[in-house]
Amino acid sequence: MTASKKIDVFISKEAIDKRVKELAEMINRDYQNQEIIIVCVLNGSFIFCADLVRYITVPVQIEMVSLSSYEGTESSGEVSFRLDVKQSLVGKNIILVEDIVDTGLTISFLLKHMKLKNLASLKLCSLLLKRARLKIEVPVDYLGFDIEDKFVIGYGLDFDGHYRELPYIGVYGA
Repeated sequence: MTASKKIDVFISKEAIDKRVKELAEMINRDYQNQEIIIVCVLNGSFIFCADLVRYITVPVQIEMVSLSSYEGTESSGEVSFRLDVKQSLVGKNIILVEDIVDTGLTISFLLKHMKLKNLASLKLCSLLLKRARLKIEVPVDYLGFDIEDKFVIGYGLDFDGHYRELPYIGVYGA
């Protein structure tokens, strides 16, 4: 593990827990008496998604997708699928769960892909949003935290595969 860089706590575990519960409450209100399919965008959102669905009280199914546009700390700009949803989503209420909307390129690609599936509804839930880095405007329906342009790790977010296990969000190399 690369331990040479300093990591400062940026968003505490307690603040994350509180916000995840609030997001789940919003989803529960919006989808009262309806079933939803949560589509977890791997790898970064797996911890956020797992915590979120524990507080969702409406009927829920979980699917996974995996996309790639990152090499190290920089977005390559080219998005590709590693894993797509297995079941038919026609006529379903879908909530994409993302760790961070950075440039908007990856999630925009996924939103366009999902819209082709003839869904009942499509919403985006993102733990983090970096408005300063957006190249494409993306509608985030359920937002955890609007953050400044810092390289963040922890709570599922990584640097070259490391630091996902941190219970908080930290700033790498602060």
